[in-house]
Amino acid sequence: MENFIAVPPRQLPLSGNKPWYLPTLSPEHGVLLVMAGALLTGASLAQAWTGETTLACIASFLGLQAEHPLIVQIKQRRQWRWRYITWAASYSVVTVLLIGWLTFYHPILLWVLVGAAAAIAIDIMAVLHRRQKAIATEMVLFLAICLSTLLAYGVTAGTLTVQAVGLWLLNWLFFASAIFTIKLRKVKTSSLKGSLIYHGLAIAVVGLLYTLGWLSLLTALTFLVAALKLLVIICLRGWYCNCRFEYIARFETYFALTYTALACLTVLPATLPPPG
Repeated sequence: MENFIAVPPRQLPLSGNKPWYLPTLSPEHGVLLVMAGALLTGASLAQAWTGETTLACIASFLGLQAEHPLIVQIKQRRQWRWRYITWAASYSVVTVLLIGWLTFYHPILLWVLVGAAAAIAIDIMAVLHRRQKAIATEMVLFLAICLSTLLAYGVTAGTLTVQAVGLWLLNWLFFASAIFTIKLRKVKTSSLKGSLIYHGLAIAVVGLLYTLGWLSLLTALTFLVAALKLLVIICLRGWYCNCRFEYIARFETYFALTYTALACLTVLPATLPPPG
């Protein structure tokens, strides 16, 4: 998955030659930021943090880590890499146990599990057909990562609401906007047309979510951070398309953190309820 804080390809370690007992870690750090933003906004909407919320964070992290060795092993085709197999299985088993335990007490999370399972199946099929870098595939994967919003809210509040679904979709629309801005750096996808169309449609969807009452006005307005980012990129397009990738990573990170902070603040009450 291409993301906005990835290790450049030339720096990726040849982890296939490492001992099997050394844990694998995904080199794509941007998706961790997306997951953290999704979890924090979900917990903020629930207006509490419990032990189950912490377990949901651990499950989300391990589930995300399981994707990397699984996909790398699939790409190996007929060549078995026991390190990838071992850690993909280990991460997956712990994730399934944690999610299973949480779902036992909160059956509403079954909807989240179905969505996550569908995304994994799509990811595997995309790898087999060499379509993992396609925009549609990346959109689905960002949608799946943002399911952490529903997971955090569901285990903390004990239910799912249309407001939680609205926040999940808002997170997806914001973080997925990076797919289109990052692709401006590539010659084949350097046209602004795709980014402009996406942001226009996203603003319309956010407006619809507000009209339906799934988002408050202030929460809906946080998407303007994505619009502002695109405006800055248009004004500084020469720099954005040609500077070193580490500067783009910082640029995207600052906007992502700004959005996450604002989104959390807009769903929090003036004063939090006392614990317990």
